Amino acid sequence: MDLGLISVRYARALLKASVESKVSDKVYEEMQAMAASFSNVPDLRTTIDNPMISRTQKRDILRAAVGNTPSELTIKFIELVLDEGREKAMQFIANSFVDLYRKQNNLIRARLVTATAPTPQVESRLRQLVGSQTNGSVEFATDIDPDIIGGFILEYDTYRMDASVKSKLNAILAQLK
Repeated sequence: MDLGLISVRYARALLKASVESKVSDKVYEEMQAMAASFSNVPDLRTTIDNPMISRTQKRDILRAAVGNTPSELTIKFIELVLDEGREKAMQFIANSFVDLYRKQNNLIRARLVTATAPTPQVESRLRQLVGSQTNGSVEFATDIDPDIIGGFILEYDTYRMDASVKSKLNAILAQLK
């Protein structure tokens, strides 16, 4: 069976259970933490996939991947995934859950890249801009990249606005060639 299909089914079931239990926000945070753990620690996936690692050790590792105090629902869900032998899909389940939660709650993820730290007013105006364009709530992340020299890069959904000095200089350079 397709790993993507399995992960979406498990993620849907977890989302439904978390909404019914009124802990969907907490589970969302935990699944974000788990997805980040898989991204930031490449050995996590190989450890979970390793058949020599006991089920108890895998349970403890997955619990640690979601944070310090996982919710009761997340603990039960990890147990279910391990009972069914689907631990290889756990990374995809976490990512699928995050995507489904965002769709259900009309939550848009935006990213702002600037050469220096933006002021709270600028960040607030851009958050409002994205919110008005998408008619949704905005999860806003800011990154500082001195390589863009000045200006900003704003990304959300499939939209990318590059108003950086670096890209303008590159465009001028391309015209001169």
